[in-house]
Parts: sequence; C-alpha cells; structure tokens
Amino acid sequence: MTQSLVEKIDALLPQTQCTKCGYSGCKPYAQAISENQAEINQCPPGGEAGIKKLASLLGVEEKPLNPKFGIEQPRKVAFIIEEDCIGCTKCLPPCPVDAILGANKQMHTVIADECTGCELCIAPCPVDCIIMQDIESPSWDQAMADHAKLRYKNKQQRLGKQLEEKAERLKKQKQILAKLKAKK
Repeated sequence: MTQSLVEKIDALLPQTQCTKCGYSGCKPYAQAISENQAEINQCPPGGEAGIKKLASLLGVEEKPLNPKFGIEQPRKVAFIIEEDCIGCTKCLPPCPVDAILGANKQMHTVIADECTGCELCIAPCPVDCIIMQDIESPSWDQAMADHAKLRYKNKQQRLGKQLEEKAERLKKQKQILAKLKAKK
C-alpha cells in the first residue's frame, strides 16, 4: 500500500494536535499543505527540523518558522497545581490525547509521559491552575509522535462511539414517545 501525499506529510508532523498551525490538528494541516493552502512553516512544535523534512519531501525551499504561529521552544508538559484545582473537568475535553486524569469535583492530574505540550487545556481552566513546565527529557522524536498519534486516534474513535451511542439512545427515546402518543 502506498502512502498518499497527505499521509506522508502527516507522518512528518509532530502529532501534538496543538492547532497552533491554524488547523484543527496535524492531519488537516497536512491536507492543507498538500493542496497548497498552507505553508510548510506553520508548525512551532515541528520547528526548523520539521520544516526541513517537509521541504525535502515536497522538493521546495526551506523557510524560517512563521512567527505568526508561534516560536520553537523546548519541550514542555502541562502541570496542574493540585491545591488550586476545583475538579471542573473543563480541561479534559480539549486534551487531544487524553493525558489528563480527573473526575467532576475531584482533583485532576496530567500524565506527563502522555502530554504532547499542546497547551489546549490552559484556556478552559477557570481557576488558572494549569501551567506549562519545561521538562528534561529527550526531544520529541518519531516514536513519541507515533504514540501521540495513536492516542489521538483512540480518543477520536471513543468520541465517535459516544456520539453514535447517544444518537441511538435519542432514537429509542423518540420511538418510545411516538408509541406513547399513538396510544393516547
């Protein structure tokens, strides 16, 4: 099976799903690049190395990272200040890789090894208890990107299944209501 250009581009992206490039994730950004609707220099987590890989794949000239989309930084992960967390769960849905554990009215925590550093959990937090911390670990590599991509796909599948189940429940409720109205 040969990979499409979109798949080849997507495979070179860091899979942080951070949306800093202006797209909803790495695959939509790859699609836009393949259709010449986005430049190769819009991914801060991929940085200069990512731009170099994309330029080589596409046979185009390298460009510096466009500062409109951010700057290249050392790897960071989210950290929840436990004593400030109110357990609102607003940080859970935006995490693209389910790296945050917590329940309603319970303190939350970030699984540092799973966090992609996307920062998407920060804005929804009503008490500003999430900060980004530099970590001393190997730089983001292909194995980490592949793992993050798998976690992202798993979350998307889970959310899709939940939507299907909800739609099925609503359908059954409507059928029950229709039967009750018919009996009247």
